[in-house]
Amino acid sequence: MANMQIAHHLTTITIFIALSYLLLSLNAESETVFSEISKSHCASSIPLLCTDKNSEHHTSRQILELANDPNVIDWLKRIRRRIHANPELSYEEFETSALIRAELDQMGLKYRWPVAKTGVVASLGTGGPPFVALRADMDALPIQEAVEWEFKSNVPGKMHACGHDAHVAMLLGTARLLKTREKKLQGTVILIFQPAEEGGAGAKRMIQEGALGQAEAIFGLHVSHSYPTGKVAARSGAWLSGSGFFKSVITGKGGHAAFPHATVDPIVAASAAILSLQHVVSQESDPLDSQLLSVTRVHAGSAYNVIPNSVNIGGTFRAFTNETFQMMKQRIEEVLRCQR
Repeated sequence: MANMQIAHHLTTITIFIALSYLLLSLNAESETVFSEISKSHCASSIPLLCTDKNSEHHTSRQILELANDPNVIDWLKRIRRRIHANPELSYEEFETSALIRAELDQMGLKYRWPVAKTGVVASLGTGGPPFVALRADMDALPIQEAVEWEFKSNVPGKMHACGHDAHVAMLLGTARLLKTREKKLQGTVILIFQPAEEGGAGAKRMIQEGALGQAEAIFGLHVSHSYPTGKVAARSGAWLSGSGFFKSVITGKGGHAAFPHATVDPIVAASAAILSLQHVVSQESDPLDSQLLSVTRVHAGSAYNVIPNSVNIGGTFRAFTNETFQMMKQRIEEVLRCQR
């Protein structure tokens, strides 16, 4: 019975997430997407909206009607655009966090803050099991926005280029829809607004500070330009990899380029290291275990006729399992130490 309840609960929550995603995707050409889905026998892009159970099908229709409310649509657009116009970098999401808390206050939802400096953790439902978490990231990127539109970034050099403004709005939309049906929930929903996804290890810090609570499962979405408006995609197994960064200073002995024999050229050593790093994936890894290693930064010298004293290199690596991740980390360290 407990497993059946969890499965039913997760199905309901997933429907809400999918609808919030669609709400965010609405534009002038697609604002009838919900009514079109509700008219169809089964929405192929959101299979969970159509089941053989009459009660769940009725629930799906009710949710679609709520999501079609013009007031909800306008509210969701305003939130996303306000966040987009005011981007904040990792662990600096103070205004974004304040906006989230203000919206949660209006919904009458209790929350914990600060978590991991700027994060927010809210909950609704029965307060008992099963516990399901929904997560959205909040931070922007240090990128200059070049597109001209009414809600363009107001902060020079900062932009929501990875869609986290949409993710926050999606989760707030989900919270609003869930709140209208809170009495029908068969458990507790934990809403996690996470800072510092862009290289700041925000998820790790949120977990360390107890954001997951008693969650038995956690869901999240990421916007993608690869799919048309109104589509929600999923697949079994791992989708997004864990990532790490590396940097190294390779030190030699600089001097005039006309006398290379009197120097220890760090550029040659760095070049050998970069080539060796390519072999970690191509020659040492299982081809069925997807991995990635890229050297993305090389900095050395300032003159054409001078061999520099040192070279700075850095990059990123990604893997889908902890075992593979640790293996790559070890091999990167070994290769770079041999050249230092």
